[in-house]
Amino acid sequence: MGSLNDNLRHVPSVDQLLRTDEARELRERVGPRRATNIARSVIAEIRTLVRDGAAEPTSNGLLAEAVRRMEATAARESQAGLKAVINATGVLLHTNLGRAPLSDAAHAALDEASRYCSLEYDLESGARGGRGTRVESLLKDLTGAEDALVVNNCAAAALLILKVLAGDGETIVSRGELVEIGGDFRVPDVMASSGTRMVEVGTTNRTHLQDYQRAINSNTRLIMRVHPSNYRIVGFASAPERAELAALAREAGLPLYEDAGSGQLADLRKYGVVDEPIVREIVESGVDVVSFSGDKLLGSAQAGLIVGRREIVSRLRKHPLYRALRSDKLRLAALEATLVSHQRDVAETEVPVIAMLSLTAEELEQRARSLAEGLTVELLAGESALGGGAGPTSAFPTTLIAITHPEKSAQEIENEFRNYSPPIITRIADGKVLLDLRTVFEDQLPAIRAALTRISK
Repeated sequence: MGSLNDNLRHVPSVDQLLRTDEARELRERVGPRRATNIARSVIAEIRTLVRDGAAEPTSNGLLAEAVRRMEATAARESQAGLKAVINATGVLLHTNLGRAPLSDAAHAALDEASRYCSLEYDLESGARGGRGTRVESLLKDLTGAEDALVVNNCAAAALLILKVLAGDGETIVSRGELVEIGGDFRVPDVMASSGTRMVEVGTTNRTHLQDYQRAINSNTRLIMRVHPSNYRIVGFASAPERAELAALAREAGLPLYEDAGSGQLADLRKYGVVDEPIVREIVESGVDVVSFSGDKLLGSAQAGLIVGRREIVSRLRKHPLYRALRSDKLRLAALEATLVSHQRDVAETEVPVIAMLSLTAEELEQRARSLAEGLTVELLAGESALGGGAGPTSAFPTTLIAITHPEKSAQEIENEFRNYSPPIITRIADGKVLLDLRTVFEDQLPAIRAALTRISK
């Protein structure tokens, strides 16, 4: 081997790398600036390898290695962006996969709103209109609330409510409801950020009405009730009924706020959803203001939906923080279309999450048998999951397609599915790769069949 300086002379220049056919093609895909930055980074890596004696110091060899690294970097960057995937996990509200998939009507509404639209324009009068007026009207109709408001997510809704109603005082909340939800949403942290002073009452497993009564003082501004999301206390546990807490709040002249989480608009128990509150019933029980998600059981875009008494919602709408948290036109468009489906009582056929919940065990078994016909796979009885922090005790019977291979590990098979085009996201249990067709759309079944045919060989 020559000296270090001689070896470094074999390192291709950035310009040499950019003149390769592969770099020209990359420039077309990512633009000249990004292609140049990737080339510079790769050549710097090659120089380090040569200095460390970890690369063969020949011009052709180093250029080929630079091309390989450049393409690998571009491929990683491409995979890091948003990409459509097939959800074969059976988790309906899969947080990592974007939670609720949008309906065809919501897709069409996004198209409609993607150019200029009547976001804050009244077509009848020609004057400025209110943002989200139609969505708010639909929410009032579907929940029975006096008024409604939309912000960008449920944490934002909680922050706005706590800031406006209790930022200068205390908020009483049960110790058993101080939950942490996926994505680092921690109830105590949101309360602290709002400025309110959190007053914990009761114990982890039992809170009595008297605990709330004893905590009320001249600094109390709000009583808060939190749905526990994917956390449940079983056994020796109790808490006041919602109506009891509402009566106590009225007697004390305080508002009662409930963070309801999942956004269930209709009773979904017939599909197996249990332990999830229905928003209309919360409102009817006397709760003054309720927040819930748009991208869970409601089945639409991520949003924080607020419904409640007119006087309270009006205060939220007028607060400066609302402007920082309000929704954009695309979110409102998707929400409006989805809420219309609920209003027309056609959510079971039009809203994907509800349609997936409505699939019976027999329908899913037939779908799996049809898809697996002639393939070397196993069919197993299993359960789908609701996900997204909703219905942790709910069970949804399904039929799983299980794949094993004499020469490949379950991790290798899962990796092949994940790197298929389009990517197919599966799960692993007991050394087998499992596919649940409950969360697979009809038009995705041919891709699943093709992937199974190739990967199970």
